[in-house]
Amino acid sequence: MKRVGLLAIGIGVLVSAGLLLSQEVAAGDDGTPKCSNATLKGRYLFAASATLFPPAFGITEQSVGAAAGYHLFDGNGHGKDYVTFVINGVVQLLASSGTPGPVPLTYHVNQDCTGFYTVDVPGGPKFDIFVSPDGESLSAINTEGASVATYGPDRRVAAR
Repeated sequence: MKRVGLLAIGIGVLVSAGLLLSQEVAAGDDGTPKCSNATLKGRYLFAASATLFPPAFGITEQSVGAAAGYHLFDGNGHGKDYVTFVINGVVQLLASSGTPGPVPLTYHVNQDCTGFYTVDVPGGPKFDIFVSPDGESLSAINTEGASVATYGPDRRVAAR
């Protein structure tokens, strides 16, 4: 019985040391989190509504839009969005049909866990992003393009 108790204490010490070391790797000398492109890796679900302004998506008057899908970040500054997008109740892009397929994106995450991503299509929007230090979630706001949209926090649901 004494051995079992000592074994449990030993395992507890090792787990605690591992947790402390993993937090130090992700933090700077002053204890602040350190992020990079590698912080965002995997699949993140998202959903957002937006107000659209001409000439976004060929509209001629202010409109409403909504999108849902997932980001797939590769950890190296590139990724893809799989998205269904609706404007004024009309489906513009339907991810489930695979047409036109995933939308490419590029992204950058600064050491302070802020950054941006850009949808790599002509006139595609740019978003400022705010990433959790462990990379498990992010929030975004549209900063370029003819729309006003925010979303998040989006949670990582898979490592790939």
